[in-house]
Amino acid sequence: MDILIETYETKVGPRNGAAVVAKAWSDPAYLGRLRDNATDAIAELGFTGRQGEHMVAVENTDTVHNMVVCTLCSCYPWPVLGLPPVWYKSPPYRSRAVSEPRSVLAEFGVTLPEGTSVKVWDSTAEIRYLVIPMRPGGTDGLSEKELATLVTRDSMIGTGLAHTPEQAAEAAE
Repeated sequence: MDILIETYETKVGPRNGAAVVAKAWSDPAYLGRLRDNATDAIAELGFTGRQGEHMVAVENTDTVHNMVVCTLCSCYPWPVLGLPPVWYKSPPYRSRAVSEPRSVLAEFGVTLPEGTSVKVWDSTAEIRYLVIPMRPGGTDGLSEKELATLVTRDSMIGTGLAHTPEQAAEAAE
């Protein structure tokens, strides 16, 4: 059991998804492949396995914010996000994310502009989603490794935003 837990804490998990997002932010050709076939594009970076089949990437923009939930159980893309957080499996999150997504986002500290629509994606055993958060301003010239430090698990679920470089530095302290 310890080996399994260590694997999901150190070899798979949010750092894998962060690498995918950073690559998408910095390589337009990769982003195109991710849009076309997320499962294959993610596999290019070596991230595959159970619960990572049938992936779809959805991008946050100035006008659309994406959020992922699994209303039936707790389907979650383990190879790119690691172990699901407790709240992701909770009945209140699973029901409220669909019925009142802006309220749920506010509870996570995310307030979106009035004109931004919220699109909720229901993950299933057949399909799992990875949110590509918007790239923060002031990140031109950062390497993929540096960009990856800005990406959080919650930003890849849609219940958070990518950090600015300043926020990432504070979080690392």
